[in-house]
Amino acid sequence: MTPKRPEGAGAFLKPVESPAPKPPDPSELYAALDLGTNSCRMLIAQPKGNQFHVVDSFSKSVQLGSGLETTGRLSRGSMRRTIQALRICQQKLKRHKVRRMRLVATEACRRAHNAKEFIRQVKRETGLSLEIIQPEEEARLAVISCAPLVSTKTDQLLVVDIGGGSTELVWIDLSAVPKVERPRAIMRLHSGFHTVESPFPAAKVVDWISVPLGVATLRDQFRDVEDDAARFALMSWFFEENLAEFAPYKDIPQSEGFQIVGTSGTVTTVAASHLGLRRYDRTKVDGLRMTSDQIDRVIRGYLELGPKGRRMDPRIGQDRQALIMSGSAILQALLRSWPTDRLSVADRGLREGLLYAQMSMDGVLEDGPF
Repeated sequence: MTPKRPEGAGAFLKPVESPAPKPPDPSELYAALDLGTNSCRMLIAQPKGNQFHVVDSFSKSVQLGSGLETTGRLSRGSMRRTIQALRICQQKLKRHKVRRMRLVATEACRRAHNAKEFIRQVKRETGLSLEIIQPEEEARLAVISCAPLVSTKTDQLLVVDIGGGSTELVWIDLSAVPKVERPRAIMRLHSGFHTVESPFPAAKVVDWISVPLGVATLRDQFRDVEDDAARFALMSWFFEENLAEFAPYKDIPQSEGFQIVGTSGTVTTVAASHLGLRRYDRTKVDGLRMTSDQIDRVIRGYLELGPKGRRMDPRIGQDRQALIMSGSAILQALLRSWPTDRLSVADRGLREGLLYAQMSMDGVLEDGPF
């Protein structure tokens, strides 16, 4: 049937074809910024094969969540410190002419009553648009960043991301995935934790949890306990109590095919202490395997040092001495629940996951990784 045209109208116009989408430029730079409860960190990178090459980076302790446990709000001082750090990030983004970027905020901004006001202030003063992401996406991005460290022999995988304000745990069953495909199956979780129709072997997420306790929030809850060892013990047992809702909690028997991957400043600091490094070296830490006994030995050493000794230790330092004990308390609780001789240390996390996800969506990574 011939379509009618309005009276007085001219000839029908030919439909205008949309121009073909511009192919992605493999030389373009990407940025990922992670604004957490304690730190502001950014990476600028270029796709390279099925990985990426870091061009520039930034990391600063801003303590955005300082006082949040008490007031429920971000303080003026913490917002001011954070905006100063974000100005430096903005200058780096401008200098490198970065157009593809994702700038995210996590637990402190999820919990603060004045977070929206802070996000608007950041936009007004730096021009940067921060996005507050939900715990599931934070956990998912941490998981895919750690995929290269997953052994092909791993049947059951626990990924742990100890942050400043929260700790994410994800338990993944890889037993149905062919061994050679296991790291790649982890990468494919970037689209979600729920199983979707796919021609590829799927990693099954048994359960995941976001515990609202990280190195800063756990420390703040027990700040009034004066005795160093007692405070540590209380923090560790309190964190373990918060794992009770996690489905695999003490239910899944350990086997040779069980692996924990830990990503956080706590895990990398413990690894550096274990290696006896005087100066931190990512190449020696990232991917290192540690046993429960080795980790326990390092933590006992921290307790023997006490607060003053930890401040003097170059591997810990002035800023991190209090946080390393709350982080160690979390780590000890995890290893008490799931002892292993295969904890892999990951000097990677949310930022790397953000970069992988962006580059994958744009199709600029060769042969995957997703």
